[in-house]
Amino acid sequence: QEQLVESGGGLVQAGGSLRLSCVASGRPLNRYEMGWFRQAPGKEREFVTGISWSGDITTYADSVKGRFTITRDGAKNTVNLQMNSLKPEDTAVYYCAATYGNGWPLDGMAHWGKGTLVTVSA
Repeated sequence: QEQLVESGGGLVQAGGSLRLSCVASGRPLNRYEMGWFRQAPGKEREFVTGISWSGDITTYADSVKGRFTITRDGAKNTVNLQMNSLKPEDTAVYYCAATYGNGWPLDGMAHWGKGTLVTVSA
């Protein structure tokens, strides 16, 4: 059973930065396309960013374009999310997810992490 474990969440002031990491146990992550989703209080979970298995194709939600960067490290079996210029509206639980492909629908993810909380203060 694939397990994804997120880390790096915390409290940061608006304009600050955080780096989230997702470590996988089990199969190598290069078998999957990897993504980050987030869920703010009282809202539905939403797609944030995704990266292809090769790492050469990335996709971002409009709300984070130019501020967030997703990368993957095959040697360390990790996927990272660098978040810069954070805004209070970025406050959410951030989830790592793995998929075999076909886009980023919530019900299309093969594996989910348990999430890490990011809080951005004004």
